[in-house]
Amino acid sequence: MAGGFRRGNRQRLPKLEARGELQSLEREGPFKEWLGMPDLYRYYIEVDGEKYSYQTEDAELPVQVGDRVVFRYKQTKAGNWIDRNSLGKAIDPSEYQ
Repeated sequence: MAGGFRRGNRQRLPKLEARGELQSLEREGPFKEWLGMPDLYRYYIEVDGEKYSYQTEDAELPVQVGDRVVFRYKQTKAGNWIDRNSLGKAIDPSEYQ
């Protein structure tokens, strides 16, 4: 079957997006999933009272506690997981000079 085709006519759920102030940040790792894969770090962050998990190869994140952040995420049984490469600082156009 060719790629890009879906069975049925179901609509895809839109990605959830969150933004707010980063209140806490914890890092675990590095983890080695399998041979030849780079080390993975797991971050647990809290934004406006909600807890999220983020997994990446980066030992340091481009955001710090107190920054306004924006990201896409999905809800799973294990909690809220941030999409890879979607975490970043939120830019307010009124303050941008």
